[in-house]
Amino acid sequence: MRLPSFSNLLRTLYSFPHLTKVRPLVHQSLSSNSTTLKSMPSIPFLSSLFGSSSNPSSNMSYPDQRTPDEWRAVLTKEQFRILREKGTEAPGSGKYDKFFAESGVYVCAGCNAPLYKAGHKFKSGCGWPAYFDSIPGAVTRHTDNAFGMARTEICCANCGGHLGHVFKGEGYPTPTDERHCVNSISLNFSPEDKPVQEGAK
Repeated sequence: MRLPSFSNLLRTLYSFPHLTKVRPLVHQSLSSNSTTLKSMPSIPFLSSLFGSSSNPSSNMSYPDQRTPDEWRAVLTKEQFRILREKGTEAPGSGKYDKFFAESGVYVCAGCNAPLYKAGHKFKSGCGWPAYFDSIPGAVTRHTDNAFGMARTEICCANCGGHLGHVFKGEGYPTPTDERHCVNSISLNFSPEDKPVQEGAK
């Protein structure tokens, strides 16, 4: 069974509110009253498909406890949308998608906590930076039920910033058979491993 494309589904859902008023027939157009139909009952599948998930990460406590206004003061609009509102950048648009270095560390763009070593990155062809592992303790995992499917969301363990999702068992030739699919805008790169070395002490 082939599902309709996301844009067609949205277009269909958008048209429902416009169908609640019935146009009068030609002979009824002289009367000023139009008939209004009762609204459609909610469809649980659609609400789970397009609803936001009640994610445990939003209820978790992180060491960096800045308020939304404090985050807005230090992040760009797009960084805030992705890191704090759990957005996603367009595939292939991020500066780290095709960027590879022999050494260095990727840090959280929000709080500068070290997240991934350069050696963790691999070419997946998915359109986002991919890592097979993270620095121990740097990333937390949470079940994300948004869009009607269960996925594993990954967040910065220091500030709770949304990084992306992790996928297992895709068959990549990596030591963990995991793909941390991370938004480039959630990251910054440091060519030196100093933050990692300091964290290990």
